[in-house]
Amino acid sequence: MKNPDLHTGVSSWIDQHPEVESLRGFIFDINGVMRGKRLPVEQLEKLCAGAMRLPLSTANVDIWGRDIAGSPWVFETGDSDGKCAWTGRGPLIAPWLEKPAGMVPLVLHNHDDTPFEGDARNALARLLDRFDAHGLRPVTAFELEFYLADPKAMDGKALNPLSGADVVRDGVLSLDELNDFDAILNEIYEACRLQGVGADTATSESGIGQFEVTLNHSDDALKVADDAMFFKTIAKGVARKYGLAASFMAKPFGGRPGSGLHLHASILDRDGKNIFDDGGDAGSDALRHAVAGVLAAMPESMLVFAPHLNSYRRLTPEQHAPTISCWGYDNRTVAVRIPSSPPAQRRIEHRVAGADTNAYLVILAVLGAALAGIEEKMLPGDPIVGSAYNVALGPDAHLPTSWQAAHASFANGRMIKGIMPETLHDMLIRTKAQEIGRFATTVTPFEYQSYLDQV
Repeated sequence: MKNPDLHTGVSSWIDQHPEVESLRGFIFDINGVMRGKRLPVEQLEKLCAGAMRLPLSTANVDIWGRDIAGSPWVFETGDSDGKCAWTGRGPLIAPWLEKPAGMVPLVLHNHDDTPFEGDARNALARLLDRFDAHGLRPVTAFELEFYLADPKAMDGKALNPLSGADVVRDGVLSLDELNDFDAILNEIYEACRLQGVGADTATSESGIGQFEVTLNHSDDALKVADDAMFFKTIAKGVARKYGLAASFMAKPFGGRPGSGLHLHASILDRDGKNIFDDGGDAGSDALRHAVAGVLAAMPESMLVFAPHLNSYRRLTPEQHAPTISCWGYDNRTVAVRIPSSPPAQRRIEHRVAGADTNAYLVILAVLGAALAGIEEKMLPGDPIVGSAYNVALGPDAHLPTSWQAAHASFANGRMIKGIMPETLHDMLIRTKAQEIGRFATTVTPFEYQSYLDQV
C-alpha cells in the first residue's frame, strides 16, 4: 500500500456512509460545467490516488459539450488523456439524488504530474502562489444570485413558479417570498452543510423567485471558488426534485432583474493585517493601487465576467449592473464598491460578474488585476459620488456592450495575458469564438414570428 493514510481514510469514509454506492469524479470545464465519470464506491481509493483519466480537451468544450474546432488539445495531441488529481476535498454527499452519491472534486494534470494550465482551478492556485511570494493572502467571499423558476418558462409573462399565478409585485427583501420557498431553501442549506459549503445569509431579491445567498469569507480563495461552484450544483440538484430549475443565467427574463456574482476581497500581510486598512474610512494606498489595477483590467476581462450571449442583457443602465469601469465608496451603481465597514474589514466589492460565470476565472481575473495594481503602484481616478449611470468618462472606461466586443478586447488585452496562463487564455478565446459563431448562424423562433410572412 503506497499511502496507508489514504487507505485508512477511504475505508473509514466508506464505513461511515454505507448508503453510498456510487461516486462522481469530476472537474469543472472552462464554462463551469461539471464533466466526469460515475464510478462504484469501491473505486474511491484509486480515484483519490489519481487513477482516473480524462482527455485534457475536457476542460475546453463549448457550452453544448462539443469539441472546439481546430483546438490543439483535440486531434493534434490525439485527444490525449490527462491525469485527474484529487483536490483533497470530499467525497461530498449529493443527497438530492435518488440514492446519495459521493462527489469527488478533481483537477487535470499532465502526464508528468504538473498542473494542466487549461484547468481554471490550477490557474487560480498558481496566482495564489504569486501572492504567497509577496507574503500576502487574499480573503474573499461571493454573493450569488439565482432564480428558482419553472423549467419550461420562456421570456414574457412572469409567473410564480410555485403557484403559476400572475406576478404583479417584486420580491425585494420579502420574507413572504423566503417563506414560500422555505422547503427548497432548507434542503439547499442542508446539502451545503453536508458538503462544507459556507452558505450564510439568504435574501429575496427583486424578481419573483429570485434569491441571493452570501457565501462565507475565507483566506482560502480556492475553497471560496469551490464553494460557489458547488453551491450552483447543489441548488440545481435540489430544485429539480421540486420540478423547478435553479437558473444562474445572467438575465433569464427580459423584464425582470438580472443575477450577479459579486466578489468581496481584501488582502492580509504576513502578520494577518488587512493591507487595505489605514485606520480611517478612505483606506490605504494599497487599496487604491488594487482598485486601479482592477479597473484597468476590467474592459479586457469582460469575457470572464460576461461569458455568454445572455450575459450582456444584464449590463444595462439603471438595472443594478455596472456599465463603466469606475469605483466609489458605499455606492452600488459603480463597478468597484468600497463597502461601509470598520477599517479592519476594508475591502473591495467587485460587482461586474454575472451569476453565469466560472467562479475560478472570476477570482483569478480580479485578484490578478489587484496584484498587478499593487506591484505597479497604479492609481485610480476619483471615486464616483452619486449615480455612475450619469457620469461621463472617457471611452477607455466603457465596458464592452456585446459578446463580440468583449471577445476582441480579451484577445488583445495586455493585462489579462499577464494574469492568465497562455493555454487557458487561448482556450477561452477558441471556446467563445465557436459559441459566438453558432449563435450568429441560428435563427430564433422570435425572428420567425416577427418576419416569416410579414416582410
